[in-house]
Amino acid sequence: MKFFLTLLLLGLLLLGAVAFVLRTPYGPSQETFVEIAPHTGTPAIAAQLEHAGVIRSRYGFELLRVLLRGRLQAGEYRFDHPVPMAEVYERIARGDIYTKALTIPEGYNIFDIAQAVQDQGFGTREAFLAAEREHTELIAAWAPKDGPQPVSLEGYLFPDTYYFPRKATPLQILTAMVRRFRQVSTQLGMTGDVNRTVILASLVEKEVSQPNERPLVAGVFMNRLAKGMPLATDPTVIYAALLNNRWRGTIYASDLASPSPYNTYKHTGLPPGPICNPGIASLRAAIAPAQTDYLYFVSDASGHSRFSATLAEHAQQVQAYREAVKH
Repeated sequence: MKFFLTLLLLGLLLLGAVAFVLRTPYGPSQETFVEIAPHTGTPAIAAQLEHAGVIRSRYGFELLRVLLRGRLQAGEYRFDHPVPMAEVYERIARGDIYTKALTIPEGYNIFDIAQAVQDQGFGTREAFLAAEREHTELIAAWAPKDGPQPVSLEGYLFPDTYYFPRKATPLQILTAMVRRFRQVSTQLGMTGDVNRTVILASLVEKEVSQPNERPLVAGVFMNRLAKGMPLATDPTVIYAALLNNRWRGTIYASDLASPSPYNTYKHTGLPPGPICNPGIASLRAAIAPAQTDYLYFVSDASGHSRFSATLAEHAQQVQAYREAVKH
Protein backbone atom coordinates (compact mmCIF):
# COMPACT_ATOMS: atom_id res chain seq x y z
CA MET A 1 0.00 0.00 0.00
CA LYS A 2 2.87 2.31 0.89
CA PHE A 3 4.43 1.54 -2.48
CA PHE A 4 1.27 2.50 -4.38
CA LEU A 5 0.83 5.63 -2.28
CA THR A 6 4.41 6.57 -3.03
CA LEU A 7 3.80 6.04 -6.77
CA LEU A 8 0.63 8.12 -6.57
CA LEU A 9 2.44 10.88 -4.77
CA LEU A 10 5.28 10.85 -7.28
CA GLY A 11 2.74 10.90 -10.10
CA LEU A 12 0.96 13.87 -8.60
CA LEU A 13 4.25 15.64 -8.10
CA LEU A 14 5.20 14.93 -11.70
CA LEU A 15 1.86 16.17 -12.98
CA GLY A 16 2.23 19.27 -10.83
CA ALA A 17 5.71 19.89 -12.22
CA VAL A 18 4.49 19.45 -15.80
CA ALA A 19 1.52 21.75 -15.17
CA PHE A 20 3.86 24.32 -13.63
CA VAL A 21 6.18 24.20 -16.65
CA LEU A 22 3.35 24.35 -19.20
CA ARG A 23 0.94 26.76 -17.55
CA THR A 24 3.03 29.19 -15.51
CA PRO A 25 3.90 32.31 -17.54
CA TYR A 26 7.56 32.54 -18.44
CA GLY A 27 9.62 34.56 -20.87
CA PRO A 28 11.49 37.79 -21.51
CA SER A 29 10.48 41.17 -20.13
CA GLN A 30 11.98 42.98 -23.12
CA GLU A 31 11.72 42.58 -26.89
CA THR A 32 13.24 39.28 -28.01
CA PHE A 33 13.23 37.84 -31.54
CA VAL A 34 13.52 34.18 -32.48
CA GLU A 35 13.92 33.25 -36.14
CA ILE A 36 12.93 29.71 -37.06
CA ALA A 37 14.42 28.54 -40.32
CA PRO A 38 12.35 26.44 -42.76
CA HIS A 39 12.41 22.66 -42.09
CA THR A 40 13.62 23.09 -38.49
CA GLY A 41 12.57 20.16 -36.30
CA THR A 42 10.73 20.45 -33.00
CA PRO A 43 13.77 19.64 -30.80
CA ALA A 44 15.82 22.37 -32.49
CA ILE A 45 12.95 24.88 -32.19
CA ALA A 46 12.54 24.02 -28.51
CA ALA A 47 16.27 24.50 -27.95
CA GLN A 48 16.18 27.89 -29.70
CA LEU A 49 13.29 29.07 -27.57
CA GLU A 50 14.90 27.88 -24.35
CA HIS A 51 18.23 29.50 -25.25
CA ALA A 52 16.45 32.80 -26.01
CA GLY A 53 14.71 32.69 -22.63
CA VAL A 54 11.25 32.41 -24.17
CA ILE A 55 10.35 29.06 -22.55
CA ARG A 56 11.43 27.44 -19.29
CA SER A 57 12.08 23.93 -20.65
CA ARG A 58 12.72 22.52 -24.10
CA TYR A 59 11.38 19.17 -22.92
CA GLY A 60 8.09 20.74 -21.92
CA PHE A 61 7.80 22.21 -25.43
CA GLU A 62 8.45 18.82 -26.99
CA LEU A 63 5.76 17.35 -24.75
CA LEU A 64 3.33 19.96 -26.05
CA ARG A 65 4.19 18.89 -29.59
CA VAL A 66 3.09 15.36 -28.68
CA LEU A 67 -0.10 16.56 -26.98
CA LEU A 68 -1.20 19.35 -29.32
CA ARG A 69 0.18 18.21 -32.65
CA GLY A 70 -0.05 20.86 -35.35
CA ARG A 71 2.63 22.02 -37.77
CA LEU A 72 5.19 24.49 -36.44
CA GLN A 73 5.81 27.24 -38.99
CA ALA A 74 9.04 28.95 -39.95
CA GLY A 75 9.51 32.69 -39.59
CA GLU A 76 10.59 35.34 -37.13
CA TYR A 77 8.64 35.61 -33.87
CA ARG A 78 8.64 38.43 -31.36
CA PHE A 79 8.25 37.94 -27.61
CA ASP A 80 8.21 40.76 -25.07
CA HIS A 81 6.47 39.46 -21.94
CA PRO A 82 6.04 36.21 -20.01
CA VAL A 83 3.27 33.88 -21.25
CA PRO A 84 2.34 30.21 -20.71
CA MET A 85 4.31 27.84 -22.89
CA ALA A 86 1.11 26.68 -24.59
CA GLU A 87 0.62 30.23 -25.90
CA VAL A 88 4.14 30.22 -27.37
CA TYR A 89 3.41 26.89 -29.02
CA GLU A 90 0.07 28.03 -30.43
CA ARG A 91 1.61 31.20 -31.89
CA ILE A 92 4.24 29.22 -33.76
CA ALA A 93 1.71 26.63 -34.92
CA ARG A 94 -0.52 29.48 -36.13
CA GLY A 95 2.36 31.16 -37.96
CA ASP A 96 1.89 34.41 -36.07
CA ILE A 97 5.20 35.78 -37.36
CA TYR A 98 6.35 39.30 -36.61
CA THR A 99 5.82 41.86 -39.36
CA LYS A 100 6.15 45.62 -39.71
CA ALA A 101 3.72 47.85 -41.60
CA LEU A 102 4.82 49.85 -44.62
CA THR A 103 2.22 52.37 -45.84
CA ILE A 104 2.59 53.84 -49.32
CA PRO A 105 0.14 56.71 -50.05
CA GLU A 106 -1.29 57.30 -53.51
CA GLY A 107 0.99 59.42 -55.64
CA TYR A 108 4.28 58.44 -54.01
CA ASN A 109 7.11 58.17 -56.54
CA ILE A 110 10.06 55.81 -56.31
CA PHE A 111 12.05 58.34 -54.27
CA ASP A 112 9.24 58.76 -51.75
CA ILE A 113 8.82 54.99 -51.44
CA ALA A 114 12.55 54.45 -51.01
CA GLN A 115 12.57 56.96 -48.17
CA ALA A 116 9.56 55.29 -46.52
CA VAL A 117 11.32 51.91 -46.78
CA GLN A 118 14.39 53.33 -45.08
CA ASP A 119 12.36 55.12 -42.39
CA GLN A 120 10.65 51.83 -41.49
CA GLY A 121 13.98 50.08 -41.13
CA PHE A 122 13.78 47.83 -44.20
CA GLY A 123 17.16 48.85 -45.57
CA THR A 124 18.67 51.90 -47.18
CA ARG A 125 17.05 54.25 -49.64
CA GLU A 126 19.90 53.66 -52.09
CA ALA A 127 19.56 49.86 -51.98
CA PHE A 128 15.83 50.07 -52.68
CA LEU A 129 16.29 52.47 -55.62
CA ALA A 130 18.99 50.24 -57.08
CA ALA A 131 16.75 47.17 -56.80
CA GLU A 132 13.69 48.81 -58.37
CA ARG A 133 15.81 49.91 -61.34
CA GLU A 134 17.42 46.49 -61.68
CA HIS A 135 14.32 44.29 -61.52
CA THR A 136 12.25 45.65 -64.39
CA GLU A 137 11.54 42.04 -65.34
CA LEU A 138 8.76 42.23 -62.75
CA ILE A 139 6.75 44.40 -65.15
CA ALA A 140 7.81 42.79 -68.42
CA ALA A 141 4.20 41.80 -69.11
CA TRP A 142 3.21 45.46 -69.43
CA ALA A 143 6.29 46.79 -71.25
CA PRO A 144 5.49 48.51 -74.56
CA LYS A 145 5.94 46.33 -77.63
CA ASP A 146 7.95 49.11 -79.26
CA GLY A 147 9.32 52.36 -77.94
CA PRO A 148 11.23 53.04 -74.72
CA GLN A 149 11.47 50.09 -72.36
CA PRO A 150 10.95 50.70 -68.61
CA VAL A 151 14.07 51.71 -66.72
CA SER A 152 12.41 51.42 -63.31
CA LEU A 153 9.27 50.07 -61.63
CA GLU A 154 7.76 53.54 -61.31
CA GLY A 155 3.98 53.40 -61.69
CA TYR A 156 3.63 49.72 -60.78
CA LEU A 157 4.37 49.87 -57.03
CA PHE A 158 0.76 49.98 -55.96
CA PRO A 159 -0.11 52.32 -53.06
CA ASP A 160 -1.33 50.31 -50.07
CA THR A 161 -0.37 49.20 -46.56
CA TYR A 162 1.91 46.18 -46.62
CA TYR A 163 3.23 43.94 -43.85
CA PHE A 164 6.73 42.55 -44.14
CA PRO A 165 9.15 40.63 -41.91
CA ARG A 166 11.89 42.79 -40.39
CA LYS A 167 14.49 41.35 -42.76
CA ALA A 168 12.47 41.66 -45.96
CA THR A 169 14.71 42.39 -48.93
CA PRO A 170 14.06 45.17 -51.48
CA LEU A 171 13.16 42.51 -54.05
CA GLN A 172 10.58 40.93 -51.72
CA ILE A 173 9.02 44.34 -51.09
CA LEU A 174 8.98 45.23 -54.80
CA THR A 175 7.51 41.85 -55.74
CA ALA A 176 4.64 42.30 -53.28
CA MET A 177 3.85 45.79 -54.59
CA VAL A 178 3.89 44.71 -58.24
CA ARG A 179 1.74 41.69 -57.35
CA ARG A 180 -0.78 44.06 -55.77
CA PHE A 181 -0.77 46.16 -58.94
CA ARG A 182 -1.48 43.03 -60.97
CA GLN A 183 -4.47 42.23 -58.73
CA VAL A 184 -5.87 45.76 -59.09
CA SER A 185 -5.29 45.92 -62.85
CA THR A 186 -7.16 42.63 -63.25
CA GLN A 187 -9.95 43.91 -61.00
CA LEU A 188 -10.26 47.06 -63.14
CA GLY A 189 -10.16 45.10 -66.39
CA MET A 190 -7.11 46.92 -67.72
CA THR A 191 -6.34 45.77 -71.26
CA GLY A 192 -4.54 47.10 -74.29
CA ASP A 193 -1.63 49.46 -73.70
CA VAL A 194 -1.42 49.19 -69.91
CA ASN A 195 1.81 51.17 -69.79
CA ARG A 196 0.18 54.15 -71.51
CA THR A 197 -2.76 53.96 -69.10
CA VAL A 198 -0.43 53.94 -66.09
CA ILE A 199 1.52 56.94 -67.41
CA LEU A 200 -1.69 58.90 -67.90
CA ALA A 201 -2.98 57.85 -64.47
CA SER A 202 0.27 59.04 -62.85
CA LEU A 203 -0.19 62.51 -64.38
CA VAL A 204 -3.78 62.64 -63.15
CA GLU A 205 -2.70 61.51 -59.67
CA LYS A 206 -0.22 64.35 -59.37
CA GLU A 207 -2.42 67.05 -60.88
CA VAL A 208 -5.64 66.75 -58.90
CA SER A 209 -6.73 65.64 -55.44
CA GLN A 210 -10.52 65.69 -55.92
CA PRO A 211 -11.70 62.20 -57.00
CA ASN A 212 -14.61 63.52 -59.07
CA GLU A 213 -12.27 65.77 -61.08
CA ARG A 214 -9.85 63.04 -62.10
CA PRO A 215 -11.82 61.83 -65.16
CA LEU A 216 -12.11 65.47 -66.32
CA VAL A 217 -8.35 66.01 -66.00
CA ALA A 218 -7.71 62.75 -67.86
CA GLY A 219 -10.08 64.00 -70.54
CA VAL A 220 -8.15 67.28 -70.85
CA PHE A 221 -4.91 65.37 -71.35
CA MET A 222 -6.49 63.12 -73.98
CA ASN A 223 -7.87 66.13 -75.84
CA ARG A 224 -4.47 67.83 -75.85
CA LEU A 225 -2.79 64.65 -77.05
CA ALA A 226 -5.33 64.35 -79.87
CA LYS A 227 -4.56 67.90 -81.02
CA GLY A 228 -0.79 67.48 -80.74
CA MET A 229 -0.59 70.08 -77.97
CA PRO A 230 2.05 69.81 -75.23
CA LEU A 231 0.55 68.55 -71.99
CA ALA A 232 2.43 71.33 -70.16
CA THR A 233 2.00 69.81 -66.72
CA ASP A 234 4.25 70.92 -63.86
CA PRO A 235 4.56 67.51 -62.11
CA THR A 236 6.47 66.12 -65.10
CA VAL A 237 8.96 68.99 -64.86
CA ILE A 238 9.42 68.27 -61.16
CA TYR A 239 9.95 64.58 -61.88
CA ALA A 240 12.55 65.38 -64.53
CA ALA A 241 14.43 67.44 -61.93
CA LEU A 242 14.17 64.61 -59.38
CA LEU A 243 15.63 62.13 -61.88
CA ASN A 244 18.57 64.46 -62.46
CA ASN A 245 19.00 65.09 -58.72
CA ARG A 246 18.46 68.82 -59.13
CA TRP A 247 15.00 69.43 -57.69
CA ARG A 248 15.21 72.58 -55.54
CA GLY A 249 11.71 72.74 -54.14
CA THR A 250 10.29 75.07 -56.77
CA ILE A 251 10.19 75.20 -60.58
CA TYR A 252 12.75 77.50 -62.18
CA ALA A 253 13.04 78.71 -65.78
CA SER A 254 15.92 76.27 -66.26
CA ASP A 255 13.59 73.41 -65.30
CA LEU A 256 11.02 74.49 -67.89
CA ALA A 257 13.79 74.61 -70.50
CA SER A 258 15.17 71.19 -69.58
CA PRO A 259 15.64 68.85 -72.56
CA SER A 260 14.45 65.88 -70.46
CA PRO A 261 11.87 63.74 -72.27
CA TYR A 262 9.77 64.10 -69.11
CA ASN A 263 9.46 67.87 -69.68
CA THR A 264 5.97 68.11 -71.17
CA TYR A 265 6.43 71.82 -71.85
CA LYS A 266 9.19 71.02 -74.34
CA HIS A 267 7.89 67.75 -75.76
CA THR A 268 4.48 66.72 -77.05
CA GLY A 269 2.91 63.39 -76.17
CA LEU A 270 3.09 61.48 -72.93
CA PRO A 271 6.37 61.28 -71.01
CA PRO A 272 8.34 58.06 -71.53
CA GLY A 273 7.21 56.58 -68.22
CA PRO A 274 5.00 57.14 -65.18
CA ILE A 275 5.96 59.93 -62.76
CA CYS A 276 4.45 58.34 -59.63
CA ASN A 277 2.45 55.35 -58.50
CA PRO A 278 -1.27 56.08 -59.01
CA GLY A 279 -4.14 54.74 -56.94
CA ILE A 280 -7.37 53.12 -58.09
CA ALA A 281 -9.28 56.39 -58.68
CA SER A 282 -6.63 57.74 -61.04
CA LEU A 283 -6.32 54.41 -62.86
CA ARG A 284 -10.09 54.39 -63.36
CA ALA A 285 -9.93 57.95 -64.71
CA ALA A 286 -7.18 56.99 -67.17
CA ILE A 287 -9.16 53.95 -68.33
CA ALA A 288 -12.32 56.02 -68.92
CA PRO A 289 -11.51 59.74 -69.33
CA ALA A 290 -14.44 62.17 -69.38
CA GLN A 291 -15.63 63.10 -72.86
CA THR A 292 -15.53 66.93 -72.98
CA ASP A 293 -14.13 69.71 -75.13
CA TYR A 294 -11.93 71.01 -72.30
CA LEU A 295 -8.31 71.75 -73.11
CA TYR A 296 -7.24 73.64 -69.99
CA PHE A 297 -7.66 73.54 -66.22
CA VAL A 298 -6.37 75.53 -63.27
CA SER A 299 -6.82 75.20 -59.52
CA ASP A 300 -8.97 77.69 -57.69
CA ALA A 301 -8.43 79.05 -54.20
CA SER A 302 -10.40 76.18 -52.62
CA GLY A 303 -8.28 73.46 -54.22
CA HIS A 304 -10.78 72.54 -56.92
CA SER A 305 -10.08 72.70 -60.66
CA ARG A 306 -11.67 75.09 -63.15
CA PHE A 307 -11.92 73.75 -66.69
CA SER A 308 -11.93 75.70 -69.96
CA ALA A 309 -12.35 74.88 -73.62
CA THR A 310 -10.56 77.97 -74.95
CA LEU A 311 -7.39 79.82 -74.10
CA ALA A 312 -9.39 83.00 -73.46
CA GLU A 313 -11.57 81.24 -70.87
CA HIS A 314 -8.47 79.73 -69.30
CA ALA A 315 -6.81 83.14 -69.03
CA GLN A 316 -9.88 84.42 -67.17
CA GLN A 317 -9.77 81.46 -64.77
CA VAL A 318 -6.06 82.03 -64.12
CA GLN A 319 -6.66 85.72 -63.43
CA ALA A 320 -9.52 84.89 -61.08
CA TYR A 321 -7.24 82.50 -59.21
CA ARG A 322 -4.53 85.13 -58.86
CA GLU A 323 -7.03 87.65 -57.54
CA ALA A 324 -8.38 85.16 -55.02
CA VAL A 325 -4.88 84.36 -53.80
CA LYS A 326 -4.16 88.04 -53.21
CA HIS A 327 -7.12 88.27 -50.85
